[in-house]
Amino acid sequence: MKILLYGINYSPELTGIGKYSGEMARWLVQQGHEVQVVTAPPYYPEWKVGPGYSTWHYQTLMEEGVRVTRCPLYVPSRPSSFKRVLHLASFAFSSLFPVLGQWWWKPDLVIQVVPTLFCSLPTLLLGKLAGAQRVVHIQDYEVDALFGLALAKGGRLKGIAFAVERWLLNRFDRVSTISEGMLKRARQKGVEESKLLFFPNWSEVSRFCGVEKDAPLLRNLGVDPTKRVVLYSGNMGEKQGLESVIEAAHRLHKRDDLHFLMVGDGAAKRRLMDQASDFGLENLTFAPLQPYELLPSLLASADCHLVVQKRGAADAVLPSKLTNILAVGGNAVITADPDTTLGILCEKYPGIAQRIEPESVDALVSGIEHSLSKLRPNTIAADYARDYLDKDVLLSRFVAVFSPQPCSGQTEYVDRHGNL
Repeated sequence: MKILLYGINYSPELTGIGKYSGEMARWLVQQGHEVQVVTAPPYYPEWKVGPGYSTWHYQTLMEEGVRVTRCPLYVPSRPSSFKRVLHLASFAFSSLFPVLGQWWWKPDLVIQVVPTLFCSLPTLLLGKLAGAQRVVHIQDYEVDALFGLALAKGGRLKGIAFAVERWLLNRFDRVSTISEGMLKRARQKGVEESKLLFFPNWSEVSRFCGVEKDAPLLRNLGVDPTKRVVLYSGNMGEKQGLESVIEAAHRLHKRDDLHFLMVGDGAAKRRLMDQASDFGLENLTFAPLQPYELLPSLLASADCHLVVQKRGAADAVLPSKLTNILAVGGNAVITADPDTTLGILCEKYPGIAQRIEPESVDALVSGIEHSLSKLRPNTIAADYARDYLDKDVLLSRFVAVFSPQPCSGQTEYVDRHGNL
């Protein structure tokens, strides 16, 4: 098939959506498909365009067999709600003509990755002109995140935003998303059942199985490898509420066997570092994002993993870092309410992770101490990853959905067992 992948985040971004979009495009090429990508220059999670890329000019290059067109956009150094809207809108505008210009290529399938929903109209129009199937793959519910995190206010504005979102989603041939909770939310938004597709994020499970603690890596990051490591790795943004991690490190600073390690970047990192400095914490180290090839060793070197989000973001944004934590057999502390996707996961698979109340430092400290008492590796987590998160299986099933076949009229599931 000829496949166009359209989204604001893409490789070489190391975390979040860009990582998965890049892996998907390369996998599709390896399976013999023709793939083109329309995206932005890498900027996440640093909120700064990477070296060698331009904020102001278009760039088109062949990258590992994929023709990638990068469109200019506005990247705020300190994103606020208004600046985020401008940021997303600028990419939608700059990518409009590169996307519509694909009509001559006649793609068979157009995959739009959300965020951003601003790009939906060009996707829908291109699909109509080219006769292509159109799927919107929701990694984040950006409207939910915007209002759920109180980044935007106003009842009337909220009603209009959700109405537009519902109208746009129902114009696509398929609507896929990455968790059962997010799938449920799509139904609540009024998306037709026959359009829904469950397509979770994956892990390269074989790369994470059996990996041992890497003492030299910890030393390079400024951590004593003889200590037990509490790790947060990923984006340091506003939706995570990572202030609680700094507070937990402060409360546990008398435990000389314990060290907190925060790896990543993001809009809130400087403020978090200032908070840690104010406490004078010697049991906490900040480190930059590590190359992907070091990720298995980094995760395997932690005794406790933190998957932290604010209340209200739990089903709007499913943390992608969790897939690899499970694959490495990590013991994770997850902040989530019981009725969210992560809460249901912990209830359905007892022992897979420690669920705690969001935005509670007391609960976080208790969860860390409980997690540290568990054996490693966590075989329940590792078995779940092997059974449900394998990259090759999930991507194969996703592509198979778009081959000619009768439509059952029911939600389709792309998992290891092929449940329909």
